[in-house]
Amino acid sequence: MRLWSLHPRYLDPPGLVALWREALLAKAVLRGETTGYRRHPQLERFNMHPHPRSAINAYLAAVHDDATSRGYRFDRSKIGPVRQVIAIAVTAGQVEREWEHLQRKLASRNPALFEQWASVRHPELHPLFHAVPGPVASWEKAQ
Repeated sequence: MRLWSLHPRYLDPPGLVALWREALLAKAVLRGETTGYRRHPQLERFNMHPHPRSAINAYLAAVHDDATSRGYRFDRSKIGPVRQVIAIAVTAGQVEREWEHLQRKLASRNPALFEQWASVRHPELHPLFHAVPGPVASWEKAQ
């Protein structure tokens, strides 16, 4: 499961579809609708949010908006109610790690998109997140 802190615009088609599916899985986990993935490290920051289910709905809504702008037809009815929520802090070290991880994926999977984003030094974050100083998150597994 990879719930990117980066804006979904940077993802290639397989990455965007995977993000949608994984965020829907995360929603099911947060609602207690599955026994698997309950302790997945990517869910830590959602579980720490004062309103975890509202946060994942906001996350999904932004992914849906980006996908729709690209011509995808993700089912918005799967999101649930979208409310204003407190943004989640993500450290600069975490953003840097995710950006490097995504760049490696794009370099092998989609060289044209890799080239398109190669000059970006400070990628935009998913709208649910805001950057704060700090190292890579303790839950991060990507090397």
